[in-house]
Formats: sequence, structure tokens, C-alpha cells
Amino acid sequence: MSSESMARLGALVGDLHRLLRRSATRRANRAELPDAQAELMLLVHAHPGVSVKEAAARMRTAPNTVSTLVRDLVTAGLVLRERDPVDGRVARLRSTEAARQRIADHHRHRVALLTDALNQLDPEARDALTAAVPHLERLAELLRESG
Repeated sequence: MSSESMARLGALVGDLHRLLRRSATRRANRAELPDAQAELMLLVHAHPGVSVKEAAARMRTAPNTVSTLVRDLVTAGLVLRERDPVDGRVARLRSTEAARQRIADHHRHRVALLTDALNQLDPEARDALTAAVPHLERLAELLRESG
């Protein structure tokens, strides 16, 4: 694959992510969260009880940056910050019901958007994209491991 093709793939993946996120947010009639807040909200949802330090490591960012994001998400009612019962210096993070509903709504709208768009493609193109999913998952895994 040429460097131009790789650059196009990277740009396309970014464009698809932004388009789906913005369109799903608009369809759900919600205000869009900044990318970093959305990433943290999803991480907390996937890993209930994660600490700020653990979240920072997973996001590959500084703990003080995550602390700021946590503060904003707590204020928005999307994350709960609880003291660890064993080590009171550690904050454990959990999703609120509002966050869980927001994530479920977003997922539902994203699936509908993708389904509608894919149905406009010819069957061969749909099959090719479906066949590419495991390879894209592996690519994401490799990128996570290398980062």
C-alpha cells in the first residue's frame, strides 16, 4: 500500500468517526461533547471503577488532564467520582444513568445511520466492507499496542 493510500485511509477513518459522532449526536438531539470527554465517558462505561490514574494510562494522557475531564463530566452529570474504600486517596469512576442512556442512544443512532448508508451501496460493496471489519479491528488493536 502506498503512503498516499495509507494517508487516505487514515483521513477517511477520521472523517467517518466525526461524521457518525456528529450525526448520531444531532439525531439524539443532544449537545456534542468534546472528543476527550466522550472518550473518557466511554472508557468509564466500559471499565466501571477505573481510577483517574488508570484512565489516564489507558487514554495515554496526563492524570491532571483526566482530572479536569472528570470534573467536567461530574458537573454534567455523566460520571460519578467515588473514593476507593481501601485507599481514600484514589478516586473510582462510574457512569451515571444519564451517561448510560446517552451511550445507548448514540449507539442506536450510529447503527441506524450506518445501516441507512450501507443500504445505499451495491451488495458487493456492502460485502467488501463487512469483510473488512475484522481486519480493521485487528488494525486498531495493533495501533493500541504500538502507542
